[in-house]
Amino acid sequence: MTLPLLFTALCLILMLSQSLPSSSLLQETNFLDQNPTAYDILGDYNLPKGLLPKGVVGYSLDTTTGKFSAFWNGTCSFSLEGSYQLRYKSTINGYISKGRLSRLEGVSVKLFFFWVDIIDVTRNGDDLEFSVGIAGADFSVDNFEECPQCGCGLNCGGKTRKVSKIRSNPFVSSS
Repeated sequence: MTLPLLFTALCLILMLSQSLPSSSLLQETNFLDQNPTAYDILGDYNLPKGLLPKGVVGYSLDTTTGKFSAFWNGTCSFSLEGSYQLRYKSTINGYISKGRLSRLEGVSVKLFFFWVDIIDVTRNGDDLEFSVGIAGADFSVDNFEECPQCGCGLNCGGKTRKVSKIRSNPFVSSS
């Protein structure tokens, strides 16, 4: 007698579960399966996504130490305004905290005839301060709303965008 009752209960559960809207379950699963991108992580730390060129294929973040890495399929280089030449290695590393990327490795800028590493990026209000150690330059955060593209920077497909410099160290040249 308990077997038919068990069978009836199982049938009832099966019928009820199929009549429930499955889209709400799927939306929850999809929401849970969505991982933030490296660009999202920058935003979470009050940094603009345009600090990273397009094409990030992965990243790692240790939330306890702030150790952050971003990965591309290869190196990435481009010019901004034809005067700032930037180069990203296939992996960049650093430490991320609110408004700051510090101890950065893998990003360099050409100054005069030499490539120097950008070691620190700090957000100060609406400005970003870039440091190469002994020198630095400030730019409006608005310049980094859009991600540059490897090869053409912000001037891709006939589209030209001007980068505005705010202040720079007199020892740093942009040409």
